[in-house]
Amino acid sequence: MEIILKDIGKRYLYEWIFKKIDFHFQPQHRYAILGNNGSGKSTFLKILSGHLSPTKGTIQHHQNQQAFDTDDLYKQISFAAPYIDLIEEFTLEEAIRFHQRFKNFRNNLTTESFLELIELTDATQKEIRFFSSGMKQRLKLGLAICSDTTLLLLDEPTSNLDKKSIAWYNGFLNQFADNRLVIIASNEKRDIADCTMQLDITNYK
Repeated sequence: MEIILKDIGKRYLYEWIFKKIDFHFQPQHRYAILGNNGSGKSTFLKILSGHLSPTKGTIQHHQNQQAFDTDDLYKQISFAAPYIDLIEEFTLEEAIRFHQRFKNFRNNLTTESFLELIELTDATQKEIRFFSSGMKQRLKLGLAICSDTTLLLLDEPTSNLDKKSIAWYNGFLNQFADNRLVIIASNEKRDIADCTMQLDITNYK
């Protein structure tokens, strides 16, 4: 997937969060979205995903130079962020089954293989509301990264992860990042170390 932004801006009431963004996200690259806390990184990712509309400007999502239909776009996007909630009444097994109703896993992963990858094989029948914050974050990342999508959006991916889980995340992402556009919003160097391109939101105030 590629994303073309033309004069993008977002305003809340009378305050512009960012404006006049012209940018071309190229397919099969990894981008870092930078900016201070509160600068609009999360809002920007929501616009890229289609969850928010820009106040001004246009955004185009293309695959092989063809624009996506709006109804098909969501099938090509996976998104993990601290503010995206899981359904806590589900068991882990139910959450995985529910997710797969909308998006398949990459590389023909089975549920068993997925559980091994996210290191939660002993929690299959446990309700998510009883998970630790680190377990929830691993599940969020696992569902997003393993989904068979061409656009992967990650917001502060290592939040709530301990040192061991951060090492797990880095290897896990590299295993599934090929042949897709990856965009990561974070100020943590560990999150964006492998990003080859960047966009700093503070340059568009």
